[in-house]
Amino acid sequence: MERGSGATQSGEGPAVFEPVIVAFLCNWCACEGADAAGRARLELPANVRPVRLLCSGRVDPQHVLEAFACGADGVLILGCRPGECRYREGNLHAMKRVALLRRLLGPLGVETERLDLEWVAAGEGKRYAEVVTGMVESLRALGPLKPQSASTHTTAKAPDARTKVEL
Repeated sequence: MERGSGATQSGEGPAVFEPVIVAFLCNWCACEGADAAGRARLELPANVRPVRLLCSGRVDPQHVLEAFACGADGVLILGCRPGECRYREGNLHAMKRVALLRRLLGPLGVETERLDLEWVAAGEGKRYAEVVTGMVESLRALGPLKPQSASTHTTAKAPDARTKVEL
């Protein structure tokens, strides 16, 4: 994934920014919701690069950071609704990890709005389409993710790893 690959040029006017979104989808709910959107022939933006996982709780914070480092303008994690996780508490683990990630992204120069966690049930194709379209629109408003230089990283102090995270 190349940074800046999301910009398109129409025949007239300046290039239009098209964000690249890496979406981690729960196999049991969010993937089924995406399939339901496709079967219903709902209009979906082509900006999403889906990654199927057995559970949203399997998204490691390193996966999210790697997605941003490799050029994603946004990361979307879609899982089962709380209380409906096939693995009992996987989506609750995802919620805790996203809270931690949001605390880490700011010092790294990444707006927290570029990471989103949403719940999509298996039959909710319309909801899937709304969530994805909303993410694309919010990222268009933010503009492309600007890579931080090494000197910028040293000026921002990241939270200490030993700090207890209150969730």
